[in-house]
Amino acid sequence: MQRHPDTLEVVAALRAQGESFALATVVRTVSVTAAKAGAKAVIRPDGSITEGWIGGGCARSAVLKAARESIADGKPRLVSIQPKDLLDEQGVHAGEERGGIRFARNMCPSQGTMDIFVEPVMPAPLLIVLGASPVAVALAELAPRFGYRVTVCALPEDQGLFANADQRIEGFALPVVSDAPRFVVVSTQGRGDEAALKAALSVDADYVTFVGSRRKIESIRTSLTEKGMPDERFARLKGPAGLDLGAITPDEIALSILAEILAHRRRGQRGQSPEP
Repeated sequence: MQRHPDTLEVVAALRAQGESFALATVVRTVSVTAAKAGAKAVIRPDGSITEGWIGGGCARSAVLKAARESIADGKPRLVSIQPKDLLDEQGVHAGEERGGIRFARNMCPSQGTMDIFVEPVMPAPLLIVLGASPVAVALAELAPRFGYRVTVCALPEDQGLFANADQRIEGFALPVVSDAPRFVVVSTQGRGDEAALKAALSVDADYVTFVGSRRKIESIRTSLTEKGMPDERFARLKGPAGLDLGAITPDEIALSILAEILAHRRRGQRGQSPEP
């Protein structure tokens, strides 16, 4: 008989696959409820429940809505599902939020209360390194310490330079779609510069940069636009790469690039517009 995976196993699998989802956990119940404290459910971005159970229709609608919103903005929610008389006693209405709690009405005959914590689980940010220069190797070694999953795009003979990449791509054929935030660094050092930058600018990414001089970037830009790449694609290219820290060595340059990516990420998370 085939064993069905439990909720935490599904959570681990989805995290390993780099997918977004929400984990809903019943944290408190009062009176008669279908689900009890500790019950969990894995909810996907489309509102479907992949695994687990948190009760029937009394809780489902409010929790699924909260889960979709949590996945969209990355913020947790606490949903309190109560019978109408308790909501009236507190002077709150279904759908109202107060003190960080969203209230919903329990329409079931049991008339119990359930508090459900909805936690978004977002994929780790993805650093994509194109090229096998010393800076590229240093980036791939340093980035995991800051929570990045690393994809290395390099020629077959260069893959051995990267010991701990999470994903390897031979050449520069980047995946078009990704659930995770993507930060792309081209560090080819004269080996496939144009092909790598074209690939980096052809996919959606939160940040794209090129390790090289302004003159080199302009030269490649001129060549690519003459070959038909839309000029607006270059609007989001950051170059030269990294914050101006006076970096000299490959490790120092890699650190300056990760510092720039960090500033870009945190600026967006704090409600500020990320700089191009």
